[in-house]
Amino acid sequence: MRKHVVPVILAAAMLSACSSIISKSDYAVAINSNPDGADFVVTNRSGMKVHSGMTPASVTLKSSAGYFKGETYTIVLNKEGFTPKTFTLTSSVDGWYWGNIIFGGVLGMLIVDPATGAMFNLPDRVDIAIDQKTASTGPAQDLTLATIDTLTDEQRARLVPIE
Repeated sequence: MRKHVVPVILAAAMLSACSSIISKSDYAVAINSNPDGADFVVTNRSGMKVHSGMTPASVTLKSSAGYFKGETYTIVLNKEGFTPKTFTLTSSVDGWYWGNIIFGGVLGMLIVDPATGAMFNLPDRVDIAIDQKTASTGPAQDLTLATIDTLTDEQRARLVPIE
């Protein structure tokens, strides 16, 4: 029985992957805006809408877009009276992925973690400030063009020469 224990432990260590054991491939990300109450749409790198809602909100996002490919999300915020804001959220390599050098071996580093998406992670929150619109959207002002011949003597007196 003892001679079977060592191969079983060795096989388990060889088939495991550090990030897949310690980390995950789906992350809850809190989306916050300043001020609150902005509508948002989250699209993935393929341009597919994966979530929408109103801030503050928590969404679950995948950290991977495929084998050895981290996911990138675009978050567009809109709120009446504010300028629309676009924010890019990019996954990064999980620190536990490098633990495969010691614990997971080549299988964990080249197959398991990249295939499960556990080699990447996402932040747990995103805080986005949106700016209030400053341009006036009031009625257009009239513009009148005139030649000097059509000006009154009073209007001619107020003219300033341009040098």
